[in-house]
Amino acid sequence: MPINILMPALSPTMEEGNLAKWLVKEGDSVTSGDVLAEIETDKATMEVEAVDEGTVGKIVVPDGTAGVKVNELIAVLLEDGEDASAIDSAAPAPAPAQAPAASDAAPAAAPAVAQAAPVPAGPAPVADGGRVIASPLARRIAKQNGIDLAALSGSGPRGRIVKADVEAAIASGGTKAAASPSPAQAQAADSKPSGMSDDAVLKLFEEGSYELVPHDGMRKTIAARLTESKQTIPHFYVSVDCELDALLKLRSELNAAAPVQDEKPAYKLSVNDMVIKALALGLRDVPDANVSWTASDMVKHKHADVGVAVSIPGGLITPIVRRAEEKPLSIISNEMKDMGKRAKDRKLSPNEYQGGTTAVSNMGMMGVSNFAAVVNPPHATILAVGAGEQRPVVKDGALAIATVMTVTLSTDHRCVDGALGAELLAAFKGYIENPMSMLV
Repeated sequence: MPINILMPALSPTMEEGNLAKWLVKEGDSVTSGDVLAEIETDKATMEVEAVDEGTVGKIVVPDGTAGVKVNELIAVLLEDGEDASAIDSAAPAPAPAQAPAASDAAPAAAPAVAQAAPVPAGPAPVADGGRVIASPLARRIAKQNGIDLAALSGSGPRGRIVKADVEAAIASGGTKAAASPSPAQAQAADSKPSGMSDDAVLKLFEEGSYELVPHDGMRKTIAARLTESKQTIPHFYVSVDCELDALLKLRSELNAAAPVQDEKPAYKLSVNDMVIKALALGLRDVPDANVSWTASDMVKHKHADVGVAVSIPGGLITPIVRRAEEKPLSIISNEMKDMGKRAKDRKLSPNEYQGGTTAVSNMGMMGVSNFAAVVNPPHATILAVGAGEQRPVVKDGALAIATVMTVTLSTDHRCVDGALGAELLAAFKGYIENPMSMLV
């Protein structure tokens, strides 16, 4: 029986992806574990492996197709002894997340499915504490349209309710909202600038003086998440100046003492590596700031998982140093070099950039003195790091010159208020100005 190959969910929140490139062609024989195609998500390019053996009978979705939904049919695999006529005789796989039509007739036999695509027959799965498992986008659309998530079946990983499930419920006559979404809600959903349509924007510029570059998936995701962040999270900002001279001296000494492995130093510390460690230790010392906000609970994290903003073509990504408070500087440094390189090649796996408890955004290497970053939920904090500059300071009543770095902590004021943010910054500054304390 032909085996359907479906668009896989490469992360818990993935709802669609781009089929960048097929690495096989029709007629090729494949075995379990062979790489079939490259799939682009908004943040990474990942390989899809075969889970069965057979012959590629039909490629349904061609190279370069964008916006392919999770669980959509992308190819058909033929088992030993079958030919292309078996594909024509088999009924097509049902489209995911569509409500089945009522019929007295028995359904035709469908081909086997290569990837697991759980679609529960009953209500949506419920997490501990009674919370329905659904993507943030699905929740927002359901709220705007008065749809009861608990009554839906999810087509995402582990039965997670995704956007397509809610849209199917709306199309099939699900309960409508008592009132239309507010203008603010509609604006948040669309991530459009206030008050101006696309046509109105273009009319402001002379025809022929510009070109239109369509947004890719990464840019759309960044726009939606940051718009939601600034509209729904009350930001609060705290800044402090840190003297770097002791840190720069220790960094130089540690790098000079690095053992040689394979004819190169085992590590080469950067200031950013030491900033990551100092923030992680600060969160260890001020655990009330190492939190995430949910409507019903304060999520208190047991470890400091520090995301680090890395600029890549078309946007940015935040690979995460897990349990950074426990790791020596050399490990943090080598992890960041590895993840930074793979981030630029879009080769990170979702578990390497999703989640985290805080983040660092460093623009000091670009000469930026200070700035304020946008909180990236589920984080409650993000540290914006400016350049280390020689500035006049007063020491023991006399004017002196020191290398000073300004950092600004942006906080989610629902869970990290000003005093708590100041306490965290004080702990961070203590480690930066007394860097030997990061080594013990």
